[in-house]
Amino acid sequence: MNYREAMAYVEELGQYGSVMGLATMRELCARLGQPQDQLKFVHIAGTNGKGSIVAYVSTILQQAGYKVGRYISPTVTDYRERFQIGGRMITQAGLCKYLEPVKEAAEAMAAEGLPHPTAFEVETAVAFLYFLDKQCEIVILETGLGGAEDATNVIETTLVAAFASISRDHMGILGETPEQIAAVKSGIIKNKCYAISVRQQPEVMKVLRQAALLRKARFYTADAGRAKNIRYGVTRQHFTYDKYKNLAIAMAGQVQIENAVAAVEIITALGRLGFPVQEEQLRQGLLETRWRGRFEVIGRKPLFIADGAHNEDAARRLAESIRFYFTNRRIIYIMGMLKDKEYDKVILDTYALAEHIITVTPPAGERALHAYELAQSVSEFHDSVTVADSVQEAVEIAYLLAAQDKDAVIIAFGSLSYLGELIKVVEHRDTIRRDSHGRSEEN
Repeated sequence: MNYREAMAYVEELGQYGSVMGLATMRELCARLGQPQDQLKFVHIAGTNGKGSIVAYVSTILQQAGYKVGRYISPTVTDYRERFQIGGRMITQAGLCKYLEPVKEAAEAMAAEGLPHPTAFEVETAVAFLYFLDKQCEIVILETGLGGAEDATNVIETTLVAAFASISRDHMGILGETPEQIAAVKSGIIKNKCYAISVRQQPEVMKVLRQAALLRKARFYTADAGRAKNIRYGVTRQHFTYDKYKNLAIAMAGQVQIENAVAAVEIITALGRLGFPVQEEQLRQGLLETRWRGRFEVIGRKPLFIADGAHNEDAARRLAESIRFYFTNRRIIYIMGMLKDKEYDKVILDTYALAEHIITVTPPAGERALHAYELAQSVSEFHDSVTVADSVQEAVEIAYLLAAQDKDAVIIAFGSLSYLGELIKVVEHRDTIRRDSHGRSEEN
């Protein structure tokens, strides 16, 4: 199997959709020799913020010298970002190597009349094989959808089960209320592991605590309310948490203090479990953490930010950050959404802050909400909307509008499926601009 064939196979797997339940995943792992049973995990669930927490914890442990596997989804710029060791994604040859036996096992299952594993189940199995073969000391594992019946929950060797912010998303699958969604996500808590959660709504905290008590897990709250001396910024933020004075992070957005506090608590728990981290390693790891497409500054003249806010809770947090960082500045949006998200609520939470809104169609097949349809929904609340035929056009329109004011800010948000392309377009444009400026100066 070469890389082109591997990606073609991954594309084919889309036909099997998304299926909740562990029976198929357990069968697949059994045929592969139960690779997950020989690894140790930090398992992270939540609606918004889990990817950032994964990034913080992974980077801190790498700073401490541990060989760390990182499994995430979805990705922004490259499919292979799903599988990382030491912050580096799997090679093309490596992906082919580990996908081959998983493909053989999956096809054998189908030939025997069993359900064919989904794309996410196949990818999760690839991750287990890769991390085991490379002898990762610890794996930071992000759930896909939910928790209890998510394919990643086939694991039993969880050291820490952690929870980012839990809110309403995927309601048709996970439940209609925060309590119901929390009950599903709490399924990642294993017997006698550590369970750590950011401060949640009271009803959500109650569900998580009860699940931890049932499984004799030690429960801790990562409470950002205890963070002191907070200094916010777009390029660097500072805070003090418990014994750690003046910690610094380079990720923007007010919510990142909460995510960083969660990472500190997870690292503290791991220290009790035989993975000690020195204070300087924790500090350096926090500062060096990057996470693409999460209130990320991708351009500076004008300021251009990309954020994966695609549901109501994330949109509310994005709006809070815009009000906080960019008071009285002209804001230009680029929006791209999926049909199965509550895009009307995302619009409602964000539209009032923008002077102009540009809509695009994400490259997400049947799930994509067409730019024209999104523009129609936006126009019910906002009278300055433009439909772009491509991401490239959306970026060019945004820059033209921003050229009228040196303090303008462009913010692209919504589905991660289009942000990868958008980031490449903006970075390529900036490279050409810098090169042309350099040539002008030489002449």
